[in-house]
Amino acid sequence: MGQALYRKYRSKSLADIIGQEHITKTLSQAIYSGRISHAYLFTGPRGVGKTSVARILAHAINNLDYSDDKQYVDIIEIDGASNGRVEEIRELRDKVYVAPTETKYKVYIIDEVHMISTSAFNALLKTLEEPPEHVVFILATTEAHKLPATIVSRTQRFQFKPIDTAVAVKHLKDIARQEKISIDQEALELIAEHGQGSFRDSISLLDQAANYSNPITAEAINSLLGNPPATQLDELINNLSISDRQAVANGLSKMYEQGYPAAMIAARLASRLRAYLIADSTIIPSQQLLSILSDLIAVPASEDPASYLLISLLKTMPSQPLINNGASTRPVENNSEQVVTKPEPKPESNPKPEPPTSEPATLITKDKSKPAQKKEAKPAQSPPSGVSIDEPTWHQVLDTLKVKHNTLYGIARMAKLDNHDPGIIRLQFAYQFHKQRINDSKNREIILKAVEQITKTNYSLECVVDKDLLTERSAPKPSQKAPDISAISNIFGGGEMLSQ
Repeated sequence: MGQALYRKYRSKSLADIIGQEHITKTLSQAIYSGRISHAYLFTGPRGVGKTSVARILAHAINNLDYSDDKQYVDIIEIDGASNGRVEEIRELRDKVYVAPTETKYKVYIIDEVHMISTSAFNALLKTLEEPPEHVVFILATTEAHKLPATIVSRTQRFQFKPIDTAVAVKHLKDIARQEKISIDQEALELIAEHGQGSFRDSISLLDQAANYSNPITAEAINSLLGNPPATQLDELINNLSISDRQAVANGLSKMYEQGYPAAMIAARLASRLRAYLIADSTIIPSQQLLSILSDLIAVPASEDPASYLLISLLKTMPSQPLINNGASTRPVENNSEQVVTKPEPKPESNPKPEPPTSEPATLITKDKSKPAQKKEAKPAQSPPSGVSIDEPTWHQVLDTLKVKHNTLYGIARMAKLDNHDPGIIRLQFAYQFHKQRINDSKNREIILKAVEQITKTNYSLECVVDKDLLTERSAPKPSQKAPDISAISNIFGGGEMLSQ
């Protein structure tokens, strides 16, 4: 039977411990100087090395080599969860006075010590305060807050911290190299992130993934963990940024149908949104983003996680009423701006014929013996000097995009058109994310084809980020006198007034 990787790569000395230098340095100096305490308390999350350090310390103070295979009768490990009754602690208390058999110190390692009963703690208290000189206690727990203060005060406490993700990735990469496991960087980062600072959990997942896929990819890790794909999460975030309620609801429904639970979706979505927030590159306003993150935490504990997740996302979206006046319907882009879209001018049903050119017409007699040839369509012309695309034409382009490319339309409509340079369509965005999406080669081609279809002219497309747009959109508008609609507001729960 093969050995689990987390056991195979368990640290054997204080120098091998990773990510807990503040603890290993202190303990190493204590061993070197001979200043051994009678009681230690190791606290911190699971899988960060508490038990490993306890075993290493027990061997080091007795000048013994540490090995998983060799056991010493003077190093006693006790599981607090199954040996925490008062009778068992009284038995321990009586045995501590027996001198060690083959070592200098008799060491008691009590794991999950917070599980010991109150009466058992009382029985241990006096012994822990004044043990025989040949006895050392090492207590370990993940829930230090459950320990009586009288116990904590009689120990040297060491707080273990979660392993940094970058450190975990490096360690996992070293293990993968030694085990000849092929794995890409994104998959390593997903494993380390899932471990949440626990080496043991991360290494166990790497061990499991090695039997699932070769090479190990990010898709394989997501499949193994039941995580929704990153592309679907990014699409959901984009729909949140443009306040497309229907698209958000449809996106969640699709993930539910694929078997992804709401709690997992919420966890992965929160992870990506936190990354946007920390990097200060979020496409969602900070206040809305913080509100979403706050609600996502509560999704797993709710009675109906799926409904709670949907409501949490929808309620943070700014209100965007639709205006229908016979023209195309477009959502208002900002709460503070009252925008009414005017009907687009309809093309004339009987356009006037073009005036004849100044050159004299030449009469050509058709040769009936030859079939008539079809007239070739003229290619789109480059824009003449001084010609720029105007706002009404750009709105026609947006309407064309909306028919088949609704998501692309949602991003493009958030741009401010700069038509000062002839032959160039310059789109100004408030966020880098929107610029990158439009600059995608496929999206650029779709937009330019729509422009060519309407204008019969070739234009070039430029996208820029202008942070001033954030200020413009958030700037308050002059207040307008509105009729009293309190009665309607009380019935329908509030609304927005649109300018006439």
